[in-house]
Amino acid sequence: MTGRLGRPKGLGLGLRSVAGQVFALQAVIVVLLVTVGALALILQTRYDSEREARNRSLAAAEAFAHAPGLVDALKTPDPTAVLQQRAESARQAAGLDFLAVMTPDGIRYTDSRPELIGERATGDIARARAGESFTEIFTGEPTDAVRAIVPVRTEDGDIVGLVGTGIEIENVGNVVEGQLPLLLGTAAAALLLAVGGAALVSRRLRRQTHGLGPLEMTRINEHHEAVLHAVREGVLIIDADRRLLLANDEARRLLDLPADAEQRHVTELGLDPGTAALLASGRTATDEVHRAGDRLLAVNVRPTEPYRGRPTGTVMTLRDTTELATLTGRAAITRGRLQLLYEAGVRIGTTLDVVRTAEELTEVAVPRFADFVTVELLTPVLRGEEPSGAYTEMRRTALSGTRDDHPLQPVGDAIRCVVPTTPMARALDGGHAVRVTDLHTAEGWRAQDPEGAAAALAYGFHSLLAVPLLARGVVLGMANFWRADTPEPFGEDDLSFAEELTARAAVSIDNARRFTREHTMAVTLQRSLLPRVLPELSAVDVAFRYLPAKAGVGGDWFDVIPLPGARVALVVGDVVGHGLHAAATMGRLRTAVHNFSTLDLPPDELLGHLDELIDRIDRPEAGDGDRDWDGDGDGGSEADVVEGEGFQPRDRMTGATCLYVIYDPADGRCTLARAGHPGPALVHPDGRVEFPEVPAGLPLGVGGMPFESTELRLAEGTRLVLFTDGLVEDRDRDFDTGLGLLGEALARPGRSPEQACADVLTALLVPAPDDDIALLVADTRRLESDRIAQWDVPADPSAVARVRNAGAAQLAAWKLDDIAFTAELILSELITNAIRYGAEPIRVRLLRDRRLICEISDGSSTAPHLRYAATTDEGGRGLFLVAQFAERWGTRYTERGKVIWAELPLTTGAGSEAAVNGLAPDLDALENLAW
Repeated sequence: MTGRLGRPKGLGLGLRSVAGQVFALQAVIVVLLVTVGALALILQTRYDSEREARNRSLAAAEAFAHAPGLVDALKTPDPTAVLQQRAESARQAAGLDFLAVMTPDGIRYTDSRPELIGERATGDIARARAGESFTEIFTGEPTDAVRAIVPVRTEDGDIVGLVGTGIEIENVGNVVEGQLPLLLGTAAAALLLAVGGAALVSRRLRRQTHGLGPLEMTRINEHHEAVLHAVREGVLIIDADRRLLLANDEARRLLDLPADAEQRHVTELGLDPGTAALLASGRTATDEVHRAGDRLLAVNVRPTEPYRGRPTGTVMTLRDTTELATLTGRAAITRGRLQLLYEAGVRIGTTLDVVRTAEELTEVAVPRFADFVTVELLTPVLRGEEPSGAYTEMRRTALSGTRDDHPLQPVGDAIRCVVPTTPMARALDGGHAVRVTDLHTAEGWRAQDPEGAAAALAYGFHSLLAVPLLARGVVLGMANFWRADTPEPFGEDDLSFAEELTARAAVSIDNARRFTREHTMAVTLQRSLLPRVLPELSAVDVAFRYLPAKAGVGGDWFDVIPLPGARVALVVGDVVGHGLHAAATMGRLRTAVHNFSTLDLPPDELLGHLDELIDRIDRPEAGDGDRDWDGDGDGGSEADVVEGEGFQPRDRMTGATCLYVIYDPADGRCTLARAGHPGPALVHPDGRVEFPEVPAGLPLGVGGMPFESTELRLAEGTRLVLFTDGLVEDRDRDFDTGLGLLGEALARPGRSPEQACADVLTALLVPAPDDDIALLVADTRRLESDRIAQWDVPADPSAVARVRNAGAAQLAAWKLDDIAFTAELILSELITNAIRYGAEPIRVRLLRDRRLICEISDGSSTAPHLRYAATTDEGGRGLFLVAQFAERWGTRYTERGKVIWAELPLTTGAGSEAAVNGLAPDLDALENLAW
């Protein structure tokens, strides 16, 4: 604590005073000098002690080494018995800690510690063995010591032993420690004398300066002037008699004090009674609010420090809080608006849905800014289209308010701006917000809908802000902010805030609109590329579902492709990504699968060709590396223009999965392969669900590894379920959990494929799927045995007629006499070809499905070739006739050869009519036609 004028109390020797600083400096110097002197004496004493120990050890060792009879004793058979007693007596007489007689190699004959006799001495004794006497500070076992080693010589100068003596380091230190009390006492006495002298000098200095220096006197004057004239806080100093001693300029201004206010009693200063009573009482006060004319003052009162035990008075400080209160209120409003804008940035635009974004705008503004908020959007905006520029009619999209019994038009109603003087029409025409502080004066608004306006006024609506929703200079709609329960109308600050709020919302609405447009286009493209109607097949009964993702259409697809031999191919695939590119890529892949399926390839080979096709399409064309992608002449890379508006390189197809299944209803065989796609689910006739193991394979476009096929035998009525990962996997559900739910949904027998699709989606569909969902449910069927006929054919041309006749008989049994001639012709040509150019075994199979299917298989992989024979050729017309009379024909390869097939309609065709009219050629003659 300090006394008046900032002078330190007490002795005045504090560090802030000149006397205190001088005393502290002298004391530090004295302490340093005394400490250094004491350390020097201690080190000198220790050095002298060590030197004395060296001399004593060396003298004792020399004396004992030259003692009479020592050499003779060392030559005796037992030197220890002769010398141990003599060495111990010499040690005690010399005041040493140890004395040892050793061999030249350091083996002890004697030692003060008998247990060490016979042990080798440690340390460097080579110097003594060389004939040198020396002393050293030895550290090690058995103890640290000041040691001397002297060689023992014969009269001829030979070294026959060593004498080692020494004093332990601990005992040398004890000598020094014994002198420490005297040294420390001397140092303490010197320190006390020096400090006492410094104190006497400092006291004398304090009397001369009164504990202050020139700098402190200058600072005290500067502080005094600042308090009086510069500080923007009023200061009053009152003495113990409650008279004014000092008032600075700010206090005179705030309290309007007279010029001669000093030395007046506080009750005579013309102060507010409360303020005067506070000063007269002398009590302590903290931030009490008192009036001073039209001002509100925050008053603080504190007693001053007593001087020499007597009270001195009080100090009052004053602050004008009138402007501060106003600024605080404005700051609170501004802070609330900033917080609301921050929340708007976080809460508006959380989805890419136009309607939901409009609803978020109304939810943010109510009730902290407006009592009711409506949002009207143009109809094209709701559909994701570009606004046309006409905005006389809009659709109410969102409405929020503090109460539900309002008279405003509900969501979905058409809102028209017919009268040009309404606040809404003026806001849309001008492109800026329009404020109406009193709706009773809004003549245009009342004229447009008199009944609605009257109901709104009766309800309590009194103020309106109409703000257009503008994004990229285009009007998307408008937002109306209404006040009914809040008594204050909208102000100028509210106008700018509403424009800022709606501007943020407009950007989000426009983003949602553009997304809606792209999403709609992608969905339209996706659905146009997917099969609309599945073919009717005898092999399977199929139902499907396709659902696009809410966040963006992906590239999921499915297909059911009829194959020769009454077989069917079931396909499900998934392209990585979303949007138009994914949909277009899906269409390209689906077309490629259709094209490859016409080759009647096994699933693994088809996927291999598809993977090779994608890789070939994605491979840069010749010269791509030098192409000027961005059009600036510098040969810029493709990445340079991905985000720009220049030339856009073509999209890549890499990143797709596919599951390809072929089902043969003749024998129930199911062959499947997959490329990075989830395998199918099998639902057995008894309701048991199985997920068979299928080699996964790499996704399409990755390349590098062949695909593998798996073959299953399915019982009749087995259900095949193909799906994409979007069905079972979601951000809140892993793949295994989804498979479990799918198995539970499929495990109920007795449902049609359509019912199964509906139940699966009910069990697994989430409200907003992140990925597309493609689901294909196929119930398998078998061809009845009476609709299949087959014969083994020997490699003998004479067997052709017999098989042809057997086929004719089977056609008659199937009541297919109308197409018998055509079928016999095709059989004859195909069997003849197999016998002439194929290899055994040769087999013929007829299938009666929706068409008549003729299949001739042989063990050769040589493909037949359709050619057009010249008029002079004797042969070469066999396949030409097959192609003319069959609806479709083709070849597929098997593991042991090939199958040539042809399909005929079950109804009467041109070939049958020719046979009826007698125009058909002789079948036996046709067998001789060359291929």
